[in-house]
Amino acid sequence: MPGRNEGAPLPHRLLEFWRRRPAAGRGILLGVAVVVPAGLLIFLVVLLSLPPVTGLEELRSIQSVQLYDENDEPIPGSLRGQRIFIPLAKIPKTLRDAVIAVEDARFYSHFGVDPTGVARAIYQNLRHGRIVEGGSTITQQLARVLFLTSDRRLDRKISELVLALELEHRYSKDQILEMYLNRVYFGHGAYGVEAAAKTYFGKPVTELSLSEAALLAGIPRAPGLYSPFNYPDLALRRRTHVLNRMVETGVLKPAVAQRAKTAGLRLVPPDRRTTGLYFVEFVREMLIEKYGEDMVFRGGLQVHTTLSPRLQRLAEQALLQGLKNLESRTLPVPASKRGIPSGAPEGAILTIEPGTGYIKAMVGGADFFRSEFNRAVTARRQPGSAFKPFVYLAALEAGLTPATWIEDSPVSYKIGRNGKPWRPANYGGKYNGAITLQQGLEESVNVATVKLQEKIGIQRTIGLAHRLGIRSPLHEDLSLALGTSDLSLLELTGAYAALANQGVWISPTPIRYITDAQGKLLEMYVPQLQRAISRELAYVITHMLMGVVERGTGKTAKALGRPIAGKTGTTNDYSNAWFIGYTPSLVTGVWVGYDQPRSLGKEETGARAALPIWVRYIGKALANSPPENFPVPEGVVSVPVDLNASGTCARPVEMAFLQGTEPSNTCGGFLSIFRRMFHF
Repeated sequence: MPGRNEGAPLPHRLLEFWRRRPAAGRGILLGVAVVVPAGLLIFLVVLLSLPPVTGLEELRSIQSVQLYDENDEPIPGSLRGQRIFIPLAKIPKTLRDAVIAVEDARFYSHFGVDPTGVARAIYQNLRHGRIVEGGSTITQQLARVLFLTSDRRLDRKISELVLALELEHRYSKDQILEMYLNRVYFGHGAYGVEAAAKTYFGKPVTELSLSEAALLAGIPRAPGLYSPFNYPDLALRRRTHVLNRMVETGVLKPAVAQRAKTAGLRLVPPDRRTTGLYFVEFVREMLIEKYGEDMVFRGGLQVHTTLSPRLQRLAEQALLQGLKNLESRTLPVPASKRGIPSGAPEGAILTIEPGTGYIKAMVGGADFFRSEFNRAVTARRQPGSAFKPFVYLAALEAGLTPATWIEDSPVSYKIGRNGKPWRPANYGGKYNGAITLQQGLEESVNVATVKLQEKIGIQRTIGLAHRLGIRSPLHEDLSLALGTSDLSLLELTGAYAALANQGVWISPTPIRYITDAQGKLLEMYVPQLQRAISRELAYVITHMLMGVVERGTGKTAKALGRPIAGKTGTTNDYSNAWFIGYTPSLVTGVWVGYDQPRSLGKEETGARAALPIWVRYIGKALANSPPENFPVPEGVVSVPVDLNASGTCARPVEMAFLQGTEPSNTCGGFLSIFRRMFHF
């Protein structure tokens, strides 16, 4: 006998079936009806959005950017960020075994996803109450590296699973392992085992020992945490874990593993590992901004830079030694084995060739592998008295001369909304009375400089600074004269370079020319010259700054026995120490301070903390070069002028003037000799 609904339409029969189900059953059916289609829809969306799986083909075709120095020799540091393909057969078996043992022991037996590994990871994580182990296979990790991001969204995990299955279908296990070892990140800009071997041990991957291979194998799980440069103890513990896993998986005998555990790290020493890396990263960021990451990492760009390997090496050595000396004076804690402990003073050095704008050396910190922050370019700090030459130069443009007198005596200004008084003070609390501009700059007299700034107007100084390439915001108040506006070392050194280049500013550059992978010229750097000040005024301010070295705060540099112009800089709390100095052919700036600004210590001025670094570096840099004189343009005369307001010529110094502006009462001739003899 047919059922009562047998002849009814299908929708009615389904509705009757639904009504007859108990509540729990209806819930299950509803869940299935919603979840299954939704899951299929999500899977379909993810599948359609996945990139094509062509990992091995793309990997073999990669041509990363190559950087060359001023001699057109490859820069070793340009290895950073590159993917260098090494066939699996050339990768030591010990390294392959170590990676498999610690990352995916069942690699050769699973199908891309390892249910056993996932279950073990879940158990270990629940047992420890935190994430201590991941369940991703090498194939899943490769899928993530090649095509995905590292976030933990559900759609990303589904994508990872699907891509892992596709990789296993398309490639053999050896091909997958080969791709993984050539692409995984090992920290400090090293992608792949070849870059990692050279970064940490200074050798190709084919020459790695067992202990070195085990150390590298342990890094990819957490490159920042297991960096042997930054955390050697953690790296060694991780190496021990890798060796133990190799024993557990049967690829290593216990006795052999024990010997490997006792081996030292034997890392690349600091003086070799840091060469040019701040410069390299600076160039790489410029290239990425202009050409994009794909072109930089895959396009085979050949970049011929301005870097001098010799100057770069000397600058790094000078900075490291100078910071060690400063540390020994200011820090009670002993130096670490690597020379500079965490939280120690930092520093930066930048050298520019004034006639071309070429950056010849760039040191952004004591140790690139401890901190990649480039203090030569990115950091902006108060330059203190190193800004004063621009105030004096603006005064020269306004018609004043080095012999102009200005009163150095206490003064008070009302500033701020409430008219709070500001009383600039001189170093040591000493006031000199009437002094010349020459003496004010040589001795870095604060109050006299502020009064000079008030006399000529703030906008005149700001306009001049902009013409000299300073782009950072400048305070529009009298404190500008004391260097209270934050500037970068690159800006400040570039501005001084215009003084050395007879008043012509050239935008500093690290690049000479660029070609593509086939050698076709893509870009040639042509200096864009900008006349910032007259040739005559550039010489007058240079002559004044030579007085800083001859008699003033920069006289430590006098020991080099050659014409040098420069200026020290110190902030009120000794948190920043500077020296920017130049010869006709090289301009170099040095900054010393803490990353989190605080005092370097009592009396740690620019003359004490920064200038000795400059002298050590430039002394070696120019050791085999004859002294150069600054060219004197027509229209400039030099005459002796008394620094003493008494007019007795008791302190005569040579000053430079635009012809026709020199004072009549100079200290030359018979009358001046008579005055000096009888103090008349």
